[in-house]
Amino acid sequence: MALLLTGGVSLACSFGTMPTQLNVLPESKVFLEGKPVARMSDAAPNVNIIPFGLCSSLTNPAVASATAAALGVLTPQPCTPMLAGGWQPCCAAVIVGGQPAAGIDGSLQCAYAGQIRPVAPGQASVIAN
Repeated sequence: MALLLTGGVSLACSFGTMPTQLNVLPESKVFLEGKPVARMSDAAPNVNIIPFGLCSSLTNPAVASATAAALGVLTPQPCTPMLAGGWQPCCAAVIVGGQPAAGIDGSLQCAYAGQIRPVAPGQASVIAN
């Protein structure tokens, strides 16, 4: 069984300048080591996924515009996550609130080419029978 993501885990974006934490709302009422377990759909910008500081992806229109205005010098702009779907792959064997749980191997894809991945899982151990 894979390690699961829970609220408060540290996330990093390949084009972001700083990590952020996954915010999991406790609506499913499923907790692991006192923290809510993340589901496939826990990927809403500015709700579950908080901006990663500045974005340096040229596919981000704000970065492309600022870089063009600076005569081609990369000019990072505030991060605005534009997520394309939920956590993939998920832990299909673990269902939380009717959805697969998000695991340490999962990632999110930003429409601006960034790959969002957990830095560490939210749980410390696995017990399987």
